[in-house]
Amino acid sequence: MAKTIMVVDDDDDIRSTVKTVLEKNGYKVVTAINGDDALVKLKKEKPDLVLMDIMMPGTPVREVVPKIKQKVAYLSVVRTSEAEKEELMKSKNIVDFIQKPFDIKELVKRVKVLTGA
Repeated sequence: MAKTIMVVDDDDDIRSTVKTVLEKNGYKVVTAINGDDALVKLKKEKPDLVLMDIMMPGTPVREVVPKIKQKVAYLSVVRTSEAEKEELMKSKNIVDFIQKPFDIKELVKRVKVLTGA
C-alpha cells in the first residue's frame, strides 16, 4: 500500500511540484496551505510523514508541530544557524530538516528513508 505524505506549504509552486514528484514515485499526497489547514486535514488523514514549511502565515509552525502526532520534516528556504536548527529539531516528532531549494532526487531519497519505503 502506498505511503501517504502531507505537504504543507503556502507556496503553490512548491506544493504542486513536491506533490507531482512524490506521486510519480508512488506516494499518495495530501496538501495543506498552512499549519491551521494541516491540523484540520489531519483529523481525517493519517499521513506517514508531514513535509512542512517553517515560515507560513497563520498560527506559527512552532505552535502547530506539537499538535501533530505524525513524523514531521521541515522544509526551509530560510538559512538557519546550527543553534536555530537544534531548537527547531527539539520536538520529538521532527525527523529531518530539508533546505530549499532542494534537489528532487535528494528529496525523494530522504522521503523514502523517513517513511521506510
